[in-house]
Amino acid sequence: MIIKRTWKALIEDRVFGHSAELGFYFLFALFPTLLCASSVLGLAARSAFQFYDKLLDYLAVVIPTAALGTVLSTFNETTAAATPGKVTFGLIAAIWSASVGISAIQDTLNAVYKIDDSRSYIAARVQAIALTILLTIIVTLGLASMLLGDYYARMADRSISELLVRTATELGIRLTSWIVATALLALTFAVLYYWAPDWRKRRWHWLTPGGSVGITGWLVASFGLRLYLHFFNNFTVTYGSLGAVIILLTWFYITGLMLLLGAEINSQIEAAAAERVLPP
Repeated sequence: MIIKRTWKALIEDRVFGHSAELGFYFLFALFPTLLCASSVLGLAARSAFQFYDKLLDYLAVVIPTAALGTVLSTFNETTAAATPGKVTFGLIAAIWSASVGISAIQDTLNAVYKIDDSRSYIAARVQAIALTILLTIIVTLGLASMLLGDYYARMADRSISELLVRTATELGIRLTSWIVATALLALTFAVLYYWAPDWRKRRWHWLTPGGSVGITGWLVASFGLRLYLHFFNNFTVTYGSLGAVIILLTWFYITGLMLLLGAEINSQIEAAAAERVLPP
């Protein structure tokens, strides 16, 4: 029942078209967001080039390999000539640019939840900027949890002599860091579903059915795209030097689609529950 309703709503709400719109804005906001996260995590680590390499290694887990080279080269160009003054100004510009993507999420989630946005342009924009800052903090904490996991795992490797204890400790530390990162990913979905639409009455849910489906679908689709590109990467043949950009846009399209799919599932579950309470 919910599956049928969700599929019908996906078509009626033009979710696939909205996902393409989000994909464009996500690409537009990618490098400003990376600049924010890396600057917050380590202005003092400018001399430690491995810090940035490690940061991008985590992105390599989900970003398609064929597009990662473009992300790496562009990110290195944006950080190579950065000074504290430029970074400060760049952070302000980055937050503004990244908030464009959040504004697009506001509009698309309003469409999914059938909400008429009553906020003024300024109010919606201010809220988008606040959401951008909050999500940047959450992303930064997620990256920091993985960085700290690696750091303490290496410390355990050097300080514990017994093989079995050392292996178990390293595994426990790394597993904990990934659990924390996954929880923060769930928090990202929850924050967007809670704050982005113009709800009249807000109800907080840490993990919703739609959020669970969206997160799982995003991870599965990301790995599936990586697997497909590993064996059948014909984007370069079709698009030439633009192939990496098209792959990145495809991944962002999937990201937007999973976000909206989760919201649509939540919307249909709530609608079905309301119909049971108040039958026609």
